[in-house]
Amino acid sequence: MEGEGECMAEVLVHVTRGKLVESRHAGDIAVVDSAGRVVASVGDPRMVTFWRSSAKPVQALPVITSGAADRFRFTDEELAVMAASHDGEDRHVWALRSILGKIGLTEKALKCGAHLPYNKTAAVRLERAGELPTDIHNNCSGKHAAMLSMAVHLGFDTERYYEPEHPVQKMILDIVSRWTGAPAGRIILGTDGCGVPVFGLPLKAMALAYARLVRPVGMPREETRAAERLTRAMQAYPAMVGGTGRFCTDLMRELRPEVIGKVGAEGVYCMGIRSRGLGVALKVEDGRERAANPAALEVLRQLQVADPAAISGLSKHWRPPVENHRGEKVGEIVPVFELKKEERSDEGFHLGGS
Repeated sequence: MEGEGECMAEVLVHVTRGKLVESRHAGDIAVVDSAGRVVASVGDPRMVTFWRSSAKPVQALPVITSGAADRFRFTDEELAVMAASHDGEDRHVWALRSILGKIGLTEKALKCGAHLPYNKTAAVRLERAGELPTDIHNNCSGKHAAMLSMAVHLGFDTERYYEPEHPVQKMILDIVSRWTGAPAGRIILGTDGCGVPVFGLPLKAMALAYARLVRPVGMPREETRAAERLTRAMQAYPAMVGGTGRFCTDLMRELRPEVIGKVGAEGVYCMGIRSRGLGVALKVEDGRERAANPAALEVLRQLQVADPAAISGLSKHWRPPVENHRGEKVGEIVPVFELKKEERSDEGFHLGGS
């Protein structure tokens, strides 16, 4: 397969039951500085996968650089939901309706597809009311509202804003290329779960983008200001980025302003560490989120950014219990890897093992 490198994944997490290790989750991790150097890794930091929803903070930058955010006077809550994989709680739906109202469109303009809110309370409330979910409840509707706001502001068609050849998608590909250091022609394009283009990249390119989000050295001035504004919004309103009990929300609430974090589907997680100017990208090989969150916190522990065992709001995500149907703890999910410090510079963009 194009872009597929050697399989060098290492075991990241054990799932125990009693005294036995019942399951193992392997994966790869890249820790990169804002100059593009890999400073630590597990497995293959050049492993190519799709960025999925971890790309959303970068995808949202053109909303600010284009002038749409100022024209429509988007609040920080609204900017945060544009970078979100939200739970479909009332606060998310209200913010999205506000965005759509400001740009003069209705919910019917969204083309992300409908699913029940991830938040169980919101889902049950919808079902009890006899209502069907709409596209606004989709966890990616904030990203889609951001794309629509750009299309309206710049006078582009709003019917097919999700297609790869649409000017809005070309603008997004351009900024993804610049922030990841990956030539646009070498980024592998696919279709995300919500129907817009998704980007196939090496983990170290994803990590570079997050390093730049928290320390945008050498990036264009307007984009630097946009990154500062967006990450401040995410950290000021972390519940807009995820929702009640979600890892992204708890991570940024507990560690702001030091860390930003954003989940991606299929076991992808990315973080930026502000004081160190570092970006982190990890991929769990089998796509399980239950392994990604503990692995992300273990990276922070080993980098001496935070001790999740000492932070009540994070400890439940670091070594979460395995429970039986009576709610009794019968095991736990435990990170077992050790970051390898890189002694050499590893600059440039590579696909797979090339």
